Amino acid sequence: MASTHGDDIELVELNQATSSTHEETGQQVLQQHLTSTPGEVQGQEFSLPQADGGRDAWLFLAGCFAIEALVWGFPFSFGIFQDYYTTHAPFSSSAGIANIGTTSTGIMYLSSPLMFAILQAWPRSRRRCAIAGLLLIALALVASSFAQRVIHLILTQGILYAIGGTLLYTPTILFLDEWFVRRKGLAFGIMWAGTGMAGVFVPFLMTWGLTRYGFRTMLRAWALTLLLLSSPLLLFVKPRLPVPATARRPAFSFRFLRSSTFCCLQAGNVLQGLGFFIPNIYLPTYARALGLDAVHATVTVALANSAAVVGAVLLGALIDRLHVTTVALIATLGGGASVLLLWGAATSFPTLCAFSVLYGLTAGGFSCTYTGVVREVQKREPAAGSGMVFGMLSLGRGIGSVAAGPVSEALLGARPWVGRAWAGYGTGYGALIVFAGVLNGLGGVGWVARRVGWV
Repeated sequence: MASTHGDDIELVELNQATSSTHEETGQQVLQQHLTSTPGEVQGQEFSLPQADGGRDAWLFLAGCFAIEALVWGFPFSFGIFQDYYTTHAPFSSSAGIANIGTTSTGIMYLSSPLMFAILQAWPRSRRRCAIAGLLLIALALVASSFAQRVIHLILTQGILYAIGGTLLYTPTILFLDEWFVRRKGLAFGIMWAGTGMAGVFVPFLMTWGLTRYGFRTMLRAWALTLLLLSSPLLLFVKPRLPVPATARRPAFSFRFLRSSTFCCLQAGNVLQGLGFFIPNIYLPTYARALGLDAVHATVTVALANSAAVVGAVLLGALIDRLHVTTVALIATLGGGASVLLLWGAATSFPTLCAFSVLYGLTAGGFSCTYTGVVREVQKREPAAGSGMVFGMLSLGRGIGSVAAGPVSEALLGARPWVGRAWAGYGTGYGALIVFAGVLNGLGGVGWVARRVGWV
């Protein structure tokens, strides 16, 4: 491993300093709140909830885990809907179906910088923003149930859902940064594992509902489910630090965008994003191409998502101990190798299952490296806000997500090597497999950049 004993000491000292600074900032904010509050509140004594542990922190993290599962689990299971839409009226003869899922995830990523900037400038709006996002998600799902053409699904299940998801999801990131300091990587890993956990049961639920009731009833039922399950969780997803009554709007620094550290790590993030989403979209349709039924096709998605739960927690714990480029290399080489060696070799259900597990375990946890990227960027650019760095990383991943839809359709439409190449490479998915495998592997470019001194 690239981490040395000296690096570990430096990281511990950095975490201690960060924690101390975070606590001091919290006390300063609290004092501002007190001095800005009239009447009897002025003389009361307040204490901040414990960071990195305690009842309130773990309840908050549990709420974030569940919201992550409910918001992201649906678009990350879009492969089930893609399989349904391509085989059922009124969409079966339409092009552009893959763009529905990639548009949804892509916009949630792409809009992150703007939402982080807005919520940092107006911190009092964060909780109201989350409520509005939940209502907008439900509206998007109900509206998509009336769709007659693919463009209607792109506008509702894709764009409108993504806007609501961003409004609901972004405040949790800012709040988590207050609740966890020393164990930030682990906390983000646990929260992001919610997507994988939802991906275990959502595909089976959607497959059953789509087969039995059709997409219109299933989308309306999921809208109601989101409202009923998410509304109580918003009681626990709240800030740890009180917002001053007269808070000043922060000055944003974008100097970090010119640093070689950010540029190299962002390049790996974009490249990995270009390849990452393709297996999630096409696993069910590939399974059908092998002659498997809907249940077996759903199992492949569920296995990838369940493995991603473990992968997110493990990589989240590693990012608190190892350099970010080392953890990114583990995720990207594992993901790329699993695509090229296992998906490429998959002509049977067991091999496809093995691919799903290894891919979810490695590539599925790549987003957990973001806390490490923020840490490295702030070492060189202390004025860089963690929310803005995180937002820019999400934007980079969104570029990959949005591009994955049209690129994958073009590669699949070309159908090279059919009947002339080995195993999965000769099924018509060969170009798609190569593209996804190579791009996943290139996501570890930051490790090379560190060796030459650019990171």
